[in-house]
Amino acid sequence: MSSHFSRAGEWFLRSGIQQPDGGVARYYRTDLERNHPVSTEITGYAASTFVYLHATTKDARYLDRAVAAARFLTRTAWDSASATVPFEIDPPASTYFFDCGIVVRGLVSVWRATADGEFLDVATALGQSMIRDFASADGSFHPVLSLPGKRPLEPDAGRWSRCPGCYQLKAAVAWWDLLEATADEHFREPYERVLQYSLGVCGDFLPGHPERPKVVDRLHAFLYFLEGLLPSAHEPNCAAAMRDGIGRVAHRLREIAPEFERSDVYAQLLRLRIYADWAGALPLDGAAAQFEAERLAEFQVAGSHPPTSGGFYFGRKAGVWLPYVNPVSSAFALQALELWDQFRNGAARPWRRLPI
Repeated sequence: MSSHFSRAGEWFLRSGIQQPDGGVARYYRTDLERNHPVSTEITGYAASTFVYLHATTKDARYLDRAVAAARFLTRTAWDSASATVPFEIDPPASTYFFDCGIVVRGLVSVWRATADGEFLDVATALGQSMIRDFASADGSFHPVLSLPGKRPLEPDAGRWSRCPGCYQLKAAVAWWDLLEATADEHFREPYERVLQYSLGVCGDFLPGHPERPKVVDRLHAFLYFLEGLLPSAHEPNCAAAMRDGIGRVAHRLREIAPEFERSDVYAQLLRLRIYADWAGALPLDGAAAQFEAERLAEFQVAGSHPPTSGGFYFGRKAGVWLPYVNPVSSAFALQALELWDQFRNGAARPWRRLPI
């Protein structure tokens, strides 16, 4: 294991980004020296990350933290009466299709590691509610519903997360995870539906905005689409979309980097190159991967300040760090850099078939 991986893992344990009740803050503000409020989506990502850390290190502390995150999701965030998980607990004003998918994937990850049926039960119920509640008349899925009424919110063309789009395919992978976990074929069709929808609309997603920094934000979302293709990477049209997408993202990332860079974009792209190679969709470009790994490593926070040391900055503009140490950026980065080390050392496949 690399020092980048070990330091990031310790940041997850010691920084205070995970609260005593198991919930995980959206990010730490270095300028304000405080955490942003807890996010259910980020807690879902953290649950998966702690499972990955435990599987890689065998350190029981990580599994304990994974269980704490999962119990927060099942016992605090999960509303059994309305069968959903809100965007934030206070107030529970909305629920996102994407967030629900990440929560399902986190709970399934912890269930696989512990065999605790509570986690799979809630994940299954949430996956079913995603099919039922977010479905729109045209066969796609609404991105956001108001609570408690579960009415679709009007799309906001200026915000990709408030519009339906190809990025939703990563959340739809939650149904693929549930299909594997439960053998319930009921979960296959909605994943396939989002897959076909995403393939049909992905060509218009980039650049998608006249402002170049906003294009970088959309690179992050577009990489979610490419990650969502991985369960179907053996299909020629999905492999072709992956090859084309990797090239498009890499080109725009390098073009805009002097103005704005996001660590999660470097991490997602590096991970995707490795997974695409393992899936037989695209041979890995070693020079490009090395470049992305080196740039990504620059985002890890040095020093010994517990709230930041070992975590990864979210981004930098014109060479200046933005004041956010981000758990999702850190999760993607630690996995990407570890997978890159494994790949260079000749590992045949990652232990986890799909990225965090």
